[in-house]
Amino acid sequence: MITENEYREENEAATKQAQTCEELAAHYRQVLQLLGEDPTREGLQKTPMRVAKAMQVLTRGYEMDAHKVLTDALFKEDYSQMVIVKDIDFFSLCEHHMLPFYGKAHVAYIPNGYITGLSKIARVVDIYSHRLQVQERMTLQIKECIEQTLHPLGVMVVVEARHMCMQMRGIEKQNAITTTSDFSGAFNQAKTRQEFMNLIHSSRTLP
Repeated sequence: MITENEYREENEAATKQAQTCEELAAHYRQVLQLLGEDPTREGLQKTPMRVAKAMQVLTRGYEMDAHKVLTDALFKEDYSQMVIVKDIDFFSLCEHHMLPFYGKAHVAYIPNGYITGLSKIARVVDIYSHRLQVQERMTLQIKECIEQTLHPLGVMVVVEARHMCMQMRGIEKQNAITTTSDFSGAFNQAKTRQEFMNLIHSSRTLP
């Protein structure tokens, strides 16, 4: 049952979010004018508010605690082999041009007495991707979050992504894929890293 304090905090958060949305929409109306458009014409009248709401969704990760997500589903378990969650779809915004980059994240850790819910690994990716990002930092943040919260024997993260800032503008290379990785602990051993890479690139699909 929700407490009075929790109810008050939820109301305050909702009010703040609505105010932020209004302020963002006002700025987007100015952007449209600066671009030479008429924000009062039929097709654009609701665009500033739509974009403002979209930006709040795309950056919702700032309001979330990835560490808490993991600790809320922490279980003691005597399992010390590799746990892999691969092909985690994500979408993010490049902080340099605020254009999307998107792809898949692959995460592995070797438990050291504790495991977490599998969906929580995907949620950690979701939280860090829903911020203004660069792929390199996002990869590091995912790894550090799991490392600092679960204290496993090792963590490895691989992220593969396409960047619209390279496809829509600039160099305009449509098929370029950027791969980043970070690892610690047991994954400092080349054999362990290779096992992970072999498993994430296995073509076998589940029925």
